[in-house]
Amino acid sequence: MDNLDYGIIGNCKSAALISKTGSLDWCCLPNFDSSAVFSKILDEDKGGSFEIEVGDDYKINQEYLWETNILSTTFDNGTDSFQLIDFMPRYPREDGSYYAPPDLIRFFRLISGKPKFRIKYDPKLEYAKEETHNENKGEYIKSFTREGKYEALFLYSSFSLNDILDRKEITLEDNAYCLLGYHEKLIEQTLDRSYLKYQRTKVYWMNWSQKTTRYTHYQEEIMRSALVLKALSYKKSGAVLAAATTSLPETIGEERNWDYRFCWIRDASMVIKVMAGLGHIKSAKDFLQFIIDIIPHKDEKIQIMYGINGEKELTEHILSHLDGYKGSKPVRTGNAAYIQKQNDIYGILMEVIYQQFLMFETSLENSEELWTVVRGIVMIVEENWKKPDKGIWELRTEDRHFVFSKLLCWVAVDRAIKIGEVLRMGINDTKWKSLREEIYQDIHDNGWNEEKQAYTQSYGSSDLDASTLLMQPYGFIEADDPRFISTVQATERELCEDGLMYRYKNQDDFGKPTSSFTICTFWLIDSLYKIGEKKKAKDMFDKLLSYSNHLGLFSEDIDFKTKRLLGNFPQAYSHLALIETAANFSKGIPSDNVLFGD
Repeated sequence: MDNLDYGIIGNCKSAALISKTGSLDWCCLPNFDSSAVFSKILDEDKGGSFEIEVGDDYKINQEYLWETNILSTTFDNGTDSFQLIDFMPRYPREDGSYYAPPDLIRFFRLISGKPKFRIKYDPKLEYAKEETHNENKGEYIKSFTREGKYEALFLYSSFSLNDILDRKEITLEDNAYCLLGYHEKLIEQTLDRSYLKYQRTKVYWMNWSQKTTRYTHYQEEIMRSALVLKALSYKKSGAVLAAATTSLPETIGEERNWDYRFCWIRDASMVIKVMAGLGHIKSAKDFLQFIIDIIPHKDEKIQIMYGINGEKELTEHILSHLDGYKGSKPVRTGNAAYIQKQNDIYGILMEVIYQQFLMFETSLENSEELWTVVRGIVMIVEENWKKPDKGIWELRTEDRHFVFSKLLCWVAVDRAIKIGEVLRMGINDTKWKSLREEIYQDIHDNGWNEEKQAYTQSYGSSDLDASTLLMQPYGFIEADDPRFISTVQATERELCEDGLMYRYKNQDDFGKPTSSFTICTFWLIDSLYKIGEKKKAKDMFDKLLSYSNHLGLFSEDIDFKTKRLLGNFPQAYSHLALIETAANFSKGIPSDNVLFGD
């Protein structure tokens, strides 16, 4: 497989990736950030998979069931055909809670003839660190480890369990199922029970989609992106993951391989704004609450990222026994970036709190608590905004005075002033306005490069950076300001190659970047649209959409030459930007009940 030709299925607890030939190549149970039970995507030989092997005469076609996160893969040789329906159960119970077990169901629907296939069931628990043993226990196949950390997995099926274990040829004469569960089941599993879970899950997703704001253009792409964001949402805490995977490289053969199964504060304001705009107020509110819950008390350092339950320590480990995606080592779990200092985080947090006051009713107690946080953040910004940091791209080299970090310090103070206005408190108003003006003037004077006629990556640098395109959306500069227009044009000239954007071109700690960072292209399209180059922006947008995989999904990066998807997958940030950009070309038509999306 030369591209990330995978579909994601999930139930807001965990997720799995299934290839366009129906092979389950990535799945972590019981939660998103648990150890993988299948990880062929990270090592084709050792990783483990759950495959459906058919003859060469079969044509395979894959698509999502309409407006759901249920994946359909059809196998057809002209006479014999069947449909493989993959999903993770999720639906409401009568008491208002949700049934969302750490299970995955593969439902086989006979369409015609007598299709023949083999099942390759090869789980590799704990990232394949130790040997996984499979035993037929009568009611199920139990897969477990004897060495290292004990883990177990249970497979129930209407097929002969021995035929599955022995990879014997199976003839499909009626509908059938396989249920993969992290826990042993307490009641008997049957075909009817799996079918009922399928129907209930389908209704759940269709109801969720029906509550999503409709758009006149790009509705299909917006809906698929919204469903991806929902699939990357961890219902228990409200967190939204950056991606479902770890260590898918930004460039094949290089070592820019990171674990993205965590929650970045930087994504927060965009997630909340986009999900609320789509009508999913509850999802936006849940994530907002997650962010508020992890905001530390007055003196504690704010991290750039957290675990999906708010964990603060995300220690990085290398899984040296795995060869990596297409041989791209190392494979990592955890992410050492959590210890980095990034001054932009304060602006993001303040934007989130500002949205809380604008969008949602806030109790007096909650308002007082948040006002304390606001004042604390302004104090931190006042102390730190003049200091260098690692910047938005988390460079592991020396600290610099990044323009984007300064911009977000300005955002922090600007939003604090606006929050004070919402709360009708004039506290520190004059002092804060002076601070805002001081930061503004500093960026205006030191971030601008007269020779380049653009705001650059850092003070004194001539290197351009895509993040400066966000100066207008954050309200620092107007779209018709000559400086912004010039910055957009200069950034496009230097960083855009064949319709795709570099984040930056200068050397970093791993050399010069060699793939396009997908969200940066969306930023450029957005900026071009706002400075009046609307046709050019729309043409670029249509071209970019054509680089998605066969299901409309995007990863973090795109290879400039081959246009193959690279980096962790699917990427929340990419799909957030897709929705926001598509909304520029369209007019939102709210559907009924948009305020009650879950």
